[in-house]
Amino acid sequence: MGEAYFYHLTRQPLEVTLATLLGKSLQAGWRVAVRGRTEAVLDRLDEQLWLRPEDGFLPHGRSGGVHDAAQPVLLTTGAASNDPTCVVSIEGAGVSAEEVGALSRVMILFDGHDDAAVQTAREQWKALTSAGAAAKYWSEESGRWEMKAEAGGG
Repeated sequence: MGEAYFYHLTRQPLEVTLATLLGKSLQAGWRVAVRGRTEAVLDRLDEQLWLRPEDGFLPHGRSGGVHDAAQPVLLTTGAASNDPTCVVSIEGAGVSAEEVGALSRVMILFDGHDDAAVQTAREQWKALTSAGAAAKYWSEESGRWEMKAEAGGG
């Protein structure tokens, strides 16, 4: 049974934190789906993930291609066709408690400077934990990532 990790972004922009988490996920042997709400944000992230010469190549693709099922990281606004081990939710994209239970990890990244994003993350936390999903809340406010809250599953 997996867990939902909530990442409250206050220091690093989404693309930096996402690239770091994707790199660690790939090192763990996971396949990842990054689920957003808008094509424009996914387009921006797609561009940013290709601009990583200092960190090396981060293999990924946009959904809708002929090789979606083979992508180690798939950027999508819907269901992932790459059989992910982990789903990363951005822009408040929906994640269900069933997904949390079925996957190794669900990561929910939200902008701490956007009141609407913070409110959406709170609603997601409440919905997932009320449904029995295990969740951890991580903050970078101190300058490094620290777990600030935890809710048990089941």
